Amino acid sequence: MTRILGFWRSVVGKKVVMGATGLIMIGFVVVHMLGNLQAFLGSEKLNAYGALLHGPLHEVTLLLRGVLLAAVVLHIVAAVQLTLLDRAARPVGYARKVPQAATPASRTLRLGGVLLLAFIVFHLLHFTTGQVHPEFIPGDVYHNLVSGLSRPLVALFYIVSMLALGLHLYHGAWASLRSLGAAQPAPSPLHRPVARVLAVVVWLGFTIVPVAVLLGWLA
Repeated sequence: MTRILGFWRSVVGKKVVMGATGLIMIGFVVVHMLGNLQAFLGSEKLNAYGALLHGPLHEVTLLLRGVLLAAVVLHIVAAVQLTLLDRAARPVGYARKVPQAATPASRTLRLGGVLLLAFIVFHLLHFTTGQVHPEFIPGDVYHNLVSGLSRPLVALFYIVSMLALGLHLYHGAWASLRSLGAAQPAPSPLHRPVARVLAVVVWLGFTIVPVAVLLGWLA
């Protein structure tokens, strides 16, 4: 236990935790995206998928949710602590900023993380518990999806949040692998083809759903 705590308290340990939990969340996001895309196969297909998760696979679903919740909490705590350590090590900014290779993803990482946290809370209340979904029907996943995203402001919030997710994935996927020693520093932040493809696919896979609802493709 002492070694575990010592590892957690170190900067390297926090970065490794962020990398490992980041990969867990990436895996969940990809599976969740594939599940959502079944909406294009019709209401029966999507509802059958939802029934499977809450029926025969209910215990597995609960276990995975527990692992995901732990990963999210550890990821956020490590991120906050690393930010505080970074600021404590350099309380006064450089007199002259040294140009560094950066991308919109890296520059908006922390702000995007806060937006995604707010989105996760809203998403759970919207589609899981239905507390902020006026037309929520337990068990009717397709109806909840279409009726929930038919409201332009809600759909816009989802679309903006998915843009933040894509940017977060672009930087986070590569950073996670680097923290775990599976990727080497790149001479240019744009030379990350795997992270770029993953970010675009996930962003598109999630964004196409609210767009399809607004355009009447899903009804």
